[in-house]
Amino acid sequence: MSRGGVSKDRTEGPERKCIATGEVQPKHGLIRFVAGPDGQLAPDIMGKLPGRGVYVAADRAALDKAVAKNLFARGLKQQVTVPEGLANDVERQLVRRVVDLISLARKSGDAIAGYEKVKDWLSKEDAKVLIQAVDGSGRGKSKLSTPHFGHYIGWLTADELGMAFGRQTVIHAALASGGLTQRVVEEAQRLRGIRKTESGKGRLEG
Repeated sequence: MSRGGVSKDRTEGPERKCIATGEVQPKHGLIRFVAGPDGQLAPDIMGKLPGRGVYVAADRAALDKAVAKNLFARGLKQQVTVPEGLANDVERQLVRRVVDLISLARKSGDAIAGYEKVKDWLSKEDAKVLIQAVDGSGRGKSKLSTPHFGHYIGWLTADELGMAFGRQTVIHAALASGGLTQRVVEEAQRLRGIRKTESGKGRLEG
C-alpha cells in the first residue's frame, strides 16, 4: 500500500508537481485548477476542463498555502480571482464525486449497505472496502474489521452515505473488488486530505 493508503495494484499513471509543496506525485492524488475566460479560478475535480492547469496536493494545508501565497497566478502565468471558501468548495465537490461513484457501484451490484449485509460480505471475503460513517457509533463500528489487504473509508457522514444508497442515513457499507472500487478509494483519499478532521489526518505538517 502506498502513501495515503491507495493500493499500488494499478498503474500509477502520469505525474504532476504540486505548486504548494513542490512534490511530484500521481495525478490521482492531486487536484487540478484552471482559470476561466474571466480569470476566475475553478477546481477541476474531474480533470477534464480545457486550458492550462496547475495542480495542488489533495491536502487542505497545501491548498490554503497556494491561496495565501498567490501561487495559482504564478503557476497559471496570469492574474486570477480566487473565490472565497475555495477549500470548502473543493470539499463539497469531492463529496459529490465520492457519493456519485458509490451510487454507481451500488447500481451495478458492487456496493451494499447495512450492518448485517456488510458483516456477511466481510465473512465471505466479498468485500474489498469497508466504509463507515464518521458520526456513527464507535462501539458499533468496532465490531467490523477492514478486509484483509483491503481499504477503510471512515470520513464520510451518515447523511452523505445515505445519499449514495438512496436512504436517509447509512452507517455501514462495503464495496466489492473490481468495478469502480479503485476510483472510489482514490477519490475518498483526496477528500480525506481536504476534509477537516478532528485527528488532523491527511493534513500537511509544518
